[in-house]
Amino acid sequence: MKKIKVLFLIVLGVATQALQAQEMSYELDPAKTKIEFSVPATMHTVHGSFQLKSGSIHFDAATGKADGLVVVDVKSGQTGNDGRDRKMHREVLQSERYPQATFRPTRLNQGADLKQNPTVQVSGILNIHGSDHEVTLAVPVQQRGDELTTTIRFVIPYTEWGLKNPSTFMLHIGNQAQMEITSSGRLVQGKTNDTTPH
Repeated sequence: MKKIKVLFLIVLGVATQALQAQEMSYELDPAKTKIEFSVPATMHTVHGSFQLKSGSIHFDAATGKADGLVVVDVKSGQTGNDGRDRKMHREVLQSERYPQATFRPTRLNQGADLKQNPTVQVSGILNIHGSDHEVTLAVPVQQRGDELTTTIRFVIPYTEWGLKNPSTFMLHIGNQAQMEITSSGRLVQGKTNDTTPH
């Protein structure tokens, strides 16, 4: 009976280790992350940026299930023009009321073998201006050791999502913002527990 019990514990331990090996976390480094945007306007294109507050994405390599939280500091948004930035924060972003934008991943649709699938489809919930939006992002990944580097490009139809278009009679602003996010971070085995907004 003791031998059976010991054998059972060994098998259970091996199975647990195998399951844990499938769980990975990608910890984004705010200092190595650039969040840039551009919006077409009359005679020129407005360029700007935001800062990442924190980011942690967890996924199961066997099932593709994902969770975690990426938090962007909306109040950090700037375009290099003080007057335009004040109007952007006051009238468009309403950043005093909505100081953060978040992304909660739910699934990696193309699997989680980053060497076999260098571009991963990540589905999740993007919360902007207090509203949730389901999105799927194509995430090209470059892996070097435990470091991952990604550059993501996608479009936010901000007026469709309830944000005001700041156009005037003399100045026309486009209804979509082109986003480009370049990030570098660590890939670690297991799941961290930091999924709470700061």
